[in-house]
Formats: sequence, structure tokens, C-alpha cells
Amino acid sequence: MNEYYIVWWNLENLFDVENSAQRPEWLKRYLKKELHGWDQEILDKKIQQLSRIIMKMNDGEGPEILGVCEVENEPVLHQLLESLSPLGRNYNIAHHDTSDKRGIDVAFIYDGDKFEFERQFFHIILKRTATRDLFQVNLRCKSSGRDLILIGNHWPSRRGGVFFSEPYRIIAAETLSYWCERIQEEKGKDVAILIMGDFNDEPHNRSVTQYALSTNSIMKVKNSRTPRLYNLMWPLMGRGLGTHYFDNFPCMLDQFLVSRGFIRDNAPIKVKRDSVKVERFSGMMRGTSKIPRRFGRPSSELDTEGFSDHFPISLVLEEV
Repeated sequence: MNEYYIVWWNLENLFDVENSAQRPEWLKRYLKKELHGWDQEILDKKIQQLSRIIMKMNDGEGPEILGVCEVENEPVLHQLLESLSPLGRNYNIAHHDTSDKRGIDVAFIYDGDKFEFERQFFHIILKRTATRDLFQVNLRCKSSGRDLILIGNHWPSRRGGVFFSEPYRIIAAETLSYWCERIQEEKGKDVAILIMGDFNDEPHNRSVTQYALSTNSIMKVKNSRTPRLYNLMWPLMGRGLGTHYFDNFPCMLDQFLVSRGFIRDNAPIKVKRDSVKVERFSGMMRGTSKIPRRFGRPSSELDTEGFSDHFPISLVLEEV
């Protein structure tokens, strides 16, 4: 039996340095002074803090797959990989540059000794102003040749208010559901699709339930004619946990959703029972409410001993 430790983490504004030659002119004009003071020393410290946590995961062995969002470009991801070199893993990067107005993207880091890269796709969310695309990566488990399809999400924020901004997340949810259906048409209804992301809505919000078609009912996912998704985060919500905090109140914005292929009878790849968790290591929390200790930026609440304004989430897949 093979086990794969999977992590998702919103890294909170992992930008390239202020004067980066990789940054296009339109993005320089949009960001303006947001990155003032974000030099190589600050970026190195931010990466050091992130890698410090990542290297503690999976009992110090690091994840087999790490999905991330709020990264500006591939050079920054390579700097993060370099900082993870003590793990001794053969990490590779799957990344797609989006036209998001803040220049932040979704990406995957995966162990090339465990997975073979097949293809990647970006699914455009048709919104008036640019936002992050859905990012799909098709991997193949090297030990068995089985398909594992990943879809990374970073849905539009709640800026302007939850209900004012909700239609944008509904558009993202509809896009996700559409592509899940297309994937199953091509690969078969039992294909293993692992969806992860910062949805900026919680498991009970209608964008996630009515439009992405996720549920806490295994029976519905198994028996539905329409491709439904099983949301793995419900039990953690029942324990009062969250990945992001608003006014010290926990919100489960970061989530794992899985297709029928993971939960059908005799599924060859399954989520290990009780493995889903919010990762909260010592030093990552602050205050009596134990909210995430964010890193910030020189232009806004810099704390060089911080990490991110989101906690990571993780699970373990079992392959028989």
C-alpha cells in the first residue's frame, strides 16, 4: 500500500521582489506602492518561514503534493523549492501564469519520484475583471499507473461584502462543476479528482453546495447521476476549527473536495480515515483565539516571525 501526504496552503502574498524584472508593466502599475520595501532580504525571510513549516509536515518528510495559491511567478516557486532541498525530495513545479489583476497564481509542487506529469490545463472563469483561473494538473501514480487529477482553486474574495461578492464565487463554482463533468466524460465516472483551494466561502455556503455540487453525504456522491463532490471539511468545522479568521472567528475557507472515484466501493485510491486536518504548528498562532500569525509586508503589518494569514490543510491518500 502506498500513502501520499497532500497539503494545500494559501501562502499570503508570496510576491517576487519589488523591482523584479519578471513583473509586467501592467502589474507594476496596479501594485504601485504595495510592494514598497519588499526586497530580497524580506522575501528570503518569508520563504524561510514557509519552508520551516512545510518541512515539519508528514513527520518531517514533507508532502508528496503541495498545492499553493497567492504566488506571483515561477521564479519565486523555485526559490521556495530550493529552501526545501533538505527534504531530499525530487520536487517539480506545475504553474500557470494567470491574468489576475494582482498577479497572484495557483500552483502545485509534486514529488517527481512518486508522480509522472501528464498534462495541465487552465479553466478561465468568465468574470468582468480578471481573476485566478482554475488550474488542473493530471498526474499519474508511478507505482500503479493510475490517474490522479488535481484542481487548484482560489475563488474571488469577499471584498465589498459576502453577498455583494457572492455571484463571482458562484461563477467560479459553476466553472468547477462544468469541468468536473467534462473530466468524467473523458476519463470515466470513477476517475479520482482531488479538488483543493481557498474558496473564500465555507462548506455550507451556496456557491460550494448548490453550484460546485459538494455535500457532506457520501451516499449522494455515490448515487447521484450528476457528478457531485464530497466535502471533507465538515467534521473539522464541527470542532470549531478554521483556516482563516475574521474578527477572531474561524472560517473554513480552505477545503478539500473529492469525486466519486475516491469513495466508491473498492476504490483503489482512498482518503485515509481521520487524516484530514488543519495544520497548526507551534509559533504559527497568535492571541488567545490562536489565529494565524501572518507575515504581512513592509507596506502593511510586517511581522518577519509570521507565516501566512491562512493555516494549511492536509490529508493522506491510500493507494492499494
